[in-house]
Parts: sequence; C-alpha cells; structure tokens
Amino acid sequence: MIKAQYSKYFLRFKTPGGTSRGLLRKKETFFIHLKDGDREGIGECALFRGLSAEDLPDYEEKVHWACTHINKGLSYLLENVKAYPSIQFGLEQAFLSLSSENPFHLFSTPFVNQGAPIEINGLVWMGEIPFMEKQIEEKLNQGFTTLKLKIGALDFDKECALLAAIRKRFSREEIEIRVDANGAFSQESALEKLEKLAAFDIHSIEQPIRKGQLEAMRELCQKSPLPIALDEELIGVFDMEDKRALLQKIKPQYIILKPSLVGGIQGSEQWIEIADSLGIDWWITSALESNIGLNAIAQWTSSLGSKLPQGLGTGGLFANNMESPLLVRQGALYIDAQKKWHLDALKNKLNF
Repeated sequence: MIKAQYSKYFLRFKTPGGTSRGLLRKKETFFIHLKDGDREGIGECALFRGLSAEDLPDYEEKVHWACTHINKGLSYLLENVKAYPSIQFGLEQAFLSLSSENPFHLFSTPFVNQGAPIEINGLVWMGEIPFMEKQIEEKLNQGFTTLKLKIGALDFDKECALLAAIRKRFSREEIEIRVDANGAFSQESALEKLEKLAAFDIHSIEQPIRKGQLEAMRELCQKSPLPIALDEELIGVFDMEDKRALLQKIKPQYIILKPSLVGGIQGSEQWIEIADSLGIDWWITSALESNIGLNAIAQWTSSLGSKLPQGLGTGGLFANNMESPLLVRQGALYIDAQKKWHLDALKNKLNF
C-alpha cells in the first residue's frame, strides 16, 4: 500500500524573475512524496502561473486528489489529470523514484551512471542592454558555445546591434545563437524582423508571434529565412490527434518541449513521435523547476539521444533551491560524483 502526501513550496529567485525588471520574485511549486514499505519516491509538480493551461483555481485540489487516489496506479492517475501537465510529470517522477534503488536515479544512462555531460545553452534573460551584455560575457566566460537570448521587449534595432556585436567577435561555428521572442512580434512585422535576424546567422527563433495564430504561423514557417521553433504553441494541446493536426498544419522546423507544460514524459514523447514522423527536430527545456524536477528532466533527456544543446540551465536561478549533485560546467550539465542527494534533509525542508 503506497502512502502519498504533498507539500507546497515557494522558490525564491536570486534576481527577481531572472531579469532586471522584477517580474517574478518567487515561484510556487508542489512536491509529492510516496512511501511503500522501505521505499520512498519524490516528484515535483512545477506549476507555472500565468503561462500553463493548468493555472486554474482547483490546481491544489487536483494535487490532493492525486495523493488520495495514489493506489489506483499511475495510468489511472495520468488519465484523470490530463489537463494538468505538471501534475502528470510530478506523478511520473514520483513513481519512477519509488521504483528505483536510488530515489534520485530515475534512468540508467551514461549521464547518470558515468557522469557524461549534456550540452546546454546559456540563457540570457531579457532586460536592458547593459544587463544582457553582462550576462553574455558571463556565459562566454563559463564556456557556453550556444547562447539563447530573450528578445522582443526592447527596441528591435538595439537588440540587433547586440547580436551584431556577438557575431563580430564569434562566427557561427564558434558560438551558436538562439533567440526567443515569446510571441512579441506582430503578424505584420514578423517576417521583416526575421529577415533582419537572419543576417546574424541565427540557429532558430522561438515563437516569433503569439500562440493561436495558426495560419500566420504556418505562413511564417514557410517564408522565414531562419528556422522557427514552436514553444508556447504546444501548451494546452493534450490529445494525440490535436498534436498531429497542429504540427501538420504549421510545419515548423523545431518544437521545444517543456515536460511540466506539455504533459510530462508521456505527453512529451507523443510530441516527439509525431515530430519525428514529420521530419521536425526538437529539444528539451526546463521550465523553472527546482533541482528535483530538473534532475528528472535531465535524466529523461539523456535517454533520448538528442545531439542538440538542450535548455536545462535554469537550476542556478533560485536562492533556496534543493542541494543536489547537478553541476553546470563548460556549457554542459553534469552529475557531480562527489556530491549526493540527502533525502532526509530534503524531506525536512519540504515538511514531509
């Protein structure tokens, strides 16, 4: 008989929202703890207020419901929380953790067993130009060879000047640049801006226009001189048929998968299956999870065999994150063999 309980926790950002604008100071997340005899498991339900389709008044009630019905089994639970992707992912983590000899070793891969690295992009948060320039220097000094810049909030010409400065110093072979507009461009101006961005040998742009403009996004993907990656467009699409219809209509070059926003491991693997069948490439990104969720995303990602740099560098954003063996070094994520997880200390921190 499995016993389940949950705890609500607030992660505090070192710098509000990771930006100079102070949009976020803390982030709410939930943890599910399972116990079955001597075995224990833990998973994170990383609710993303304001972005996820599951940002609903009854979210915590659903976490409680999942805990009270835990012995119905994972398949039953996942089907009944389909509209709550982060709860799905938290449950998947918790059951994997419970079934593992080590509750923090969820997959058997070289990343877990031999400390093999996962190459990741260095995330440059949106802010005033001096703030972004400082972050770029930090990422370059830390050995990143792929940078991801948030754009769209400032004067576009200034953002282009920042990209031009990077390209003046480094070729595409030396530094790869990804940009994320978070839907900031208008339908009318998007193509012109993409043409200007293409001059800087950009790898790809995420979500140039806001989600839901399917015909406009389809046309952009056809005409754009640089590859387009769908991100927010995938949020709230849960059925296999709807996922296939979306990708068949828009035909993007890439999709970006955030398990906490698109249905955990099962939901993400559905997207991957469809994308592979349509010749669409993909990579995995974390969505401001604590190190518990990040650990699960990284281990699952390491099992997929993708050669692209992943978006798994958000663990260092929080002032009160969980101590873990995860380590970012020279533009890659590792598990530090010299460090261990401490389950009892973690349980105390989360009031389990």
